[in-house]
Amino acid sequence: MTDLAGLNALIAITADARLAAIVDSSFDAIVSKDLNSIITSWNAAAQRMFGYTAEEAVGRSVLMLIPDHLKDEETDIISRVRKGELLASYETIRRRKDGGLIAVSLTISPIRNASGDIIGASKIARDITASKESERRIRLLLREVNHRVKNQFAVILSMIRETSKRSTDPREFEEMIRSRIMALSRSHDLLVNSEWAGASLFDLAQEQLKPFGHEARVSLSGPLLTLQPNAVQNLGMAFHELGTNSSKYGALASEAGRLEITWRIVEGVSDKREIHLLWDETMPVREGERRDETTRKGFGTVVLQRVAPQSLNGLAVLDRSPGHLSWSLTAPLDSIIVPQLGTDLPETETS
Repeated sequence: MTDLAGLNALIAITADARLAAIVDSSFDAIVSKDLNSIITSWNAAAQRMFGYTAEEAVGRSVLMLIPDHLKDEETDIISRVRKGELLASYETIRRRKDGGLIAVSLTISPIRNASGDIIGASKIARDITASKESERRIRLLLREVNHRVKNQFAVILSMIRETSKRSTDPREFEEMIRSRIMALSRSHDLLVNSEWAGASLFDLAQEQLKPFGHEARVSLSGPLLTLQPNAVQNLGMAFHELGTNSSKYGALASEAGRLEITWRIVEGVSDKREIHLLWDETMPVREGERRDETTRKGFGTVVLQRVAPQSLNGLAVLDRSPGHLSWSLTAPLDSIIVPQLGTDLPETETS
């Protein structure tokens, strides 16, 4: 009988040691407290999460972890634990030793003594700060996407309206609408890839010119700039319209044609920096060339002369002459680029 009692005691000690090892090695903070909210145990994960050592935490009230506006939570928890109620896991906020706040998921269970009386509570806390931040970013992105999609619907409706005014051939109308929507889609893809943080001017120009080919005749030059989503959409439309015209009548329609896209930052009025963007193409003058092929005012002209510059608080000039076409845009830098915190912007050139 004595041997059996000793064996049972040994088993109990072994089980307690195993449980203690599990608690100590857990990635979640495991804290026990009595019915007066005084901390009675504190594992290593609790130290990592909240910053207090076991020596600092044990014997103190768990209220030290609870922000002032959430103190009533503990009163409710203890009241329900005393009644033996089961508490479902819930999400809340707790305070670290350094004063920082973290989002946690709490699971609370009553602790009973050998007689079955409730003498305290065990609390498991899991740090969910990263997942809450991820949820916040997703909500922001969804709101941004919703705004941008509505904006694109408005742009597409405008495209359809303006294109239909200037097209009598249904097949031509369909082709033009399809290509313009695909151009919007390419700009959209760049923004999605960056989680709507923007896109580089170089990448935007390259992506919009890709469908027209003839990369060897195209030159891109300028400082590295990250465009705001609004600038990506509007400059994307401008590059598409210019590229379409060039592939039909300009530099990209001739083996001898040459297209240069350059941009630079200059000092503008009131010491505000501006971007000067120039699309410049040269091509052989074709014999018998009809001027109205490149001068008719279609949707592309509206985009280049009004939509794009106005959306960027800038001014644009479209100039056509036999063998040459240029489109220049001047706009405030802060209307176009994403501010780069902690980094220097490209140097300003002298006008």
